[in-house]
Amino acid sequence: MIRTRSRLRRLGALLLAALLPLSAARAARVTATPPIEPLATLAPGTPKYDSSRPESLDPDQLYAWSAILIEAGSGEVIFEKSSDDIRYPASTTKIMTVLLALTMLEDRLGETVVCSEEATAINNTGEDITSLGLQAGEEIVLEDLIYGTMIMSANDGANVIAEAVSGSIGAFVELMNRTAQEFGCTNTHFANPHGLFDEAHYTTPRDLAIIARYAMMNDTFRDIVASQSYTMPKTNVHRQRTVSNTNQLLTPPTEAKANSYYYEYATGMKTGYLDKAQYCFVGSAEKDGVELISVVMYTTRSARWTDTVKLMNYGFSQYVNVTPLDLYALSPVTIVTSNYALDDAAAGKLQLNCVAANAFAITASMSVTRARAEELAQNLRERAVFQYTRDFVAPITAGEVLGTMTYYFENGTSAVYNLTAARTVPARQNVPPTLAEIEARTESEDEVLPRLSAPLVAAAVAALLAASLVLTVLIRLLRRAAAIRHRAAATFVEEEKPR
Repeated sequence: MIRTRSRLRRLGALLLAALLPLSAARAARVTATPPIEPLATLAPGTPKYDSSRPESLDPDQLYAWSAILIEAGSGEVIFEKSSDDIRYPASTTKIMTVLLALTMLEDRLGETVVCSEEATAINNTGEDITSLGLQAGEEIVLEDLIYGTMIMSANDGANVIAEAVSGSIGAFVELMNRTAQEFGCTNTHFANPHGLFDEAHYTTPRDLAIIARYAMMNDTFRDIVASQSYTMPKTNVHRQRTVSNTNQLLTPPTEAKANSYYYEYATGMKTGYLDKAQYCFVGSAEKDGVELISVVMYTTRSARWTDTVKLMNYGFSQYVNVTPLDLYALSPVTIVTSNYALDDAAAGKLQLNCVAANAFAITASMSVTRARAEELAQNLRERAVFQYTRDFVAPITAGEVLGTMTYYFENGTSAVYNLTAARTVPARQNVPPTLAEIEARTESEDEVLPRLSAPLVAAAVAALLAASLVLTVLIRLLRRAAAIRHRAAATFVEEEKPR
């Protein structure tokens, strides 16, 4: 998959656009009522899932009531189940919160912020919520706050982040909603930065996948969600402490603690739970260059992991990561040379190898379906431009560059590759040189005429004198012969006159 600076610039532009002031008349409080389903379970008669055939996944084999799987690079939907159903996102909300923090505070992550009474008041409600236990007046470095909030899913931390970004929680929520709209989310509305229950706080698997895709374009976000734990330095209130990630897909089993949910291709993302949301999870995974993002909503504690693995394995069975080199290898170019040796076994035919011309071309790739990869290979010239830098006249040496191939990706970027000779093609022997060879040989010589020297001058003068002498003798002989012919003609005339 290609992640480029242009994608990051686009993300920044969208977020900056989200900062534009809303109209004076703010939209009325938006509410929705996601359905409260019975506890997630498989429908009666659902065929048993066969892990050896991941490509056969059926929507009914997921416990989640709503789910979606997308390819991270393009956003293309690979699999879905009721993906537009309205659901409560719970703590997966923090994906947007942390993304905004990393984008808007990118140059301030080393600064210290002071926790306010309003932001930390959430810890005094008597509700059993996850928090960092932040206190009013506590001073904490922004980077530590962001890591701790995401990894521990701290609700108080989300409030402090909101104030650091926008000055107030309310203004930050407006920014969240504006950004969601800019991203193309059509069924999402946020009411807070943490995800605790509110009737006006909802989304869909499709919209949540869109938000997650933008978030994974940020390298720091990727580092955070891939972290199994994070050590937070001491503050003016708390001692140093370590917070741990609850994403079981990331945690490899040990002798001390088994974990049957560990998934070797997992790269991170966010959990969530509310009574009215049940368990939900946004996941990400990467295998052989293919990067996927999944969302499961309203599922069970264990099925959030098993459903995610089913989705990921389905996606990896459908998609492959290919480079232009891979596509070229499926349909390489073969040329026919001229002037090749009569004993050339291939009768002058020469296959051209494709070699990356620079560092970008080495890594440039795309994730596509297997069928699409075959289609791209068969129609390579629709996206690639071939240019040749010399003729195909032997001799040609193995490895010699004969031209270039420029491949144009769908996102507008391009990669350049050299076309080189796969073997040596010897030239035919005892063949008169071509005009081009004569010109090339002449141009390569420093002096066309030999240098002058005394012997050479003497020889030239002698030759000229000899030629002059011979010429003089010939002229005299010719003149004498002409005189004789003239006298003979005169005598003949005299004899013929009548007497």
